[in-house]
Amino acid sequence: MNSEFDATSRPLVLASSSPRRRHLLAEAGYEFDVAPPLIDEPTCWPADTPPVALAEALAYFKARSVAETCPATSVLGADTICACNQRVMGKPADADHARAMLHELSHNRHAVVTGIAVLAGVRRRIASDVTWVTMRPMTPDDIEEYVASGEWYGKAGAYAIQESADRYVERLDGSFTNVVGLPMELLGRLLPRG
Repeated sequence: MNSEFDATSRPLVLASSSPRRRHLLAEAGYEFDVAPPLIDEPTCWPADTPPVALAEALAYFKARSVAETCPATSVLGADTICACNQRVMGKPADADHARAMLHELSHNRHAVVTGIAVLAGVRRRIASDVTWVTMRPMTPDDIEEYVASGEWYGKAGAYAIQESADRYVERLDGSFTNVVGLPMELLGRLLPRG
């Protein structure tokens, strides 16, 4: 790996306001500052956009928006989306949207895709990880209870596996931290600590 991407040779900046990503990075021993992206996430995109391409593009644009103001750093951007029945799911717009997403995910297998972009000067690395999640059937009462909890807010696919939604997960194939929002195994390869 090139030293430009070593968090010990350049200050690392996380281009995210996600407390989950901050926690995962800190828990893994990275030293970093936080600078939320200076762009708004799009709420719509072409229906035929492949989930991996979308997650990687969103991660890159978040990282790029921060890198422009922090040129001497390594900037890490990430974006997580869900894809179910050939349809990309971002963050729900409101409680009704969250209900519809949870209904679709119930008793279905879906992909959780997190794109990662690491920018250091003119150099960049972009990659993604995919975890397959199978949800158990959720009753209408389950869905209402979960929506009432508010845990869906700001979460791709309207759920947070690291909070109480893990009780609805029947099977997980791949990285758990990817579903949380930052695949640490992949990050360790893209951004070694030295």
